[in-house]
Amino acid sequence: MSEASFPLGHTVPADAGAANRSGLWQACVDLLAQEVPEQQFNTWIKPLLAEVAEDISKVTIYVANRFKLDWVRTQYAGRISAMLEQLHGQPVRLELALALRENTIKFYPSKSGPEVSVVEAVSFSEDASGGALKNRLNTALTFDNLVEGTANRMARAAAMHVASMPGHLYNPLFIYGGVGLGKTHLMHAVGNKLLQDRPDAKVLYIHAEQFVSDVVKAYQRKTFDEFKERYHSLDLLLIDDVQFFANKDRTQEEFFNAFEALLAKKSHIVMTSDTYPKGLTDIHERLVSRFDSGLTVAIEPPELEMRVAILINKARAEGTEMPEEVAFFVAKNVRSNVRELEGALRKILAYSRFNQKEISIALAREALRDLLSIQNRQISVENIQKTVADYYKIKVADMYSKKRPASIARPRQIAMYLAKELTQKSLPEIGELFGGRDHTTVLHAVRKIGGERQQMTELNQQLHVLEQTLKG
Repeated sequence: MSEASFPLGHTVPADAGAANRSGLWQACVDLLAQEVPEQQFNTWIKPLLAEVAEDISKVTIYVANRFKLDWVRTQYAGRISAMLEQLHGQPVRLELALALRENTIKFYPSKSGPEVSVVEAVSFSEDASGGALKNRLNTALTFDNLVEGTANRMARAAAMHVASMPGHLYNPLFIYGGVGLGKTHLMHAVGNKLLQDRPDAKVLYIHAEQFVSDVVKAYQRKTFDEFKERYHSLDLLLIDDVQFFANKDRTQEEFFNAFEALLAKKSHIVMTSDTYPKGLTDIHERLVSRFDSGLTVAIEPPELEMRVAILINKARAEGTEMPEEVAFFVAKNVRSNVRELEGALRKILAYSRFNQKEISIALAREALRDLLSIQNRQISVENIQKTVADYYKIKVADMYSKKRPASIARPRQIAMYLAKELTQKSLPEIGELFGGRDHTTVLHAVRKIGGERQQMTELNQQLHVLEQTLKG
């Protein structure tokens, strides 16, 4: 094809069919947001620019550099192509465009197979938006729009303290918890608050995978002086998912050096992980000890009231009022994390707009029928009993028996707690399924395990593993 100019800054050219074409790409992005973990979505999908052909036969996606283009092609192109075809109802040719500084587009054959073409395209730089991309912060994620509850109260308080007085207490701050619970939101909130108070502060948010990539590049190009200058001069380093450092010795060495340099100059470090420091595997002991040397706090799955508040607030941010009874219905059925709540909310809003119907419990049930079907099929009290029995190496029959040694009674209480948290069964129904026990016995177990979960890191981690196993 011949060279052609193409202005960036818009998803599609503004013409009569622009709304339909823009809607196709936006719908694809919305679906990806439900499937892709938040950090990966913000890093790889959200920055993409797209041009949709007038006849919707082709979508061209523009990527900032060769590294990102290769990554999007190998990790996401197949899924994006399938989604576009599913949404449009016909095959859609997908092209990836490498953005260069020249004001031209150069097309050449793809080496990635017939499904996806690779293109060199027009000016687009990672620094095109100035400082906003240099510090990699998402300015939309602040303390103001982070819903507070029992599940995140301690972590939020510690994060606010760090943002107000960096370099003092809680250094480093290590936040851990399962996926989609708000760890990344909290980190961005810290960075945004510090820059609000000190616009000249050197702040960097980065995912652990990007740090690994930076180490590899510095090693290949022999640019470790520039690498150290970048990381060792920061006032605040926010680094997500440090469990990705596992088995990467050179990366761990460089992060240890950066860690020591930053602490020596009283800069602050905030980290997140899917597990507490001592639960990390294949990380050097001296690094784990540094992780655990400040304050370690957990973020738990949000409780019912917090889930309701999140749904109402996020719906309001979308310009829609969600009735409280609908929010309660959704919150009771989507329990695991904030990301799943957001996904459920998007489905309900889309279903309401598409069908031009008011949001109601009936509409929510219809919009979430697949999710509710999977949930009801996968998580049952019987499944919980079997999973807990396997985990603690006892017999499933012990769940119903009258035996009371701690090695059996403790797992039984944990199973009761999970049954109350993960199913719609009432206390009497749960008691009946545990050998005809009284509902007060179940209530005691639920309160006991729930209380201890807040205090005992090891128990919290065990429950997290069990919950993830049961949810698939």
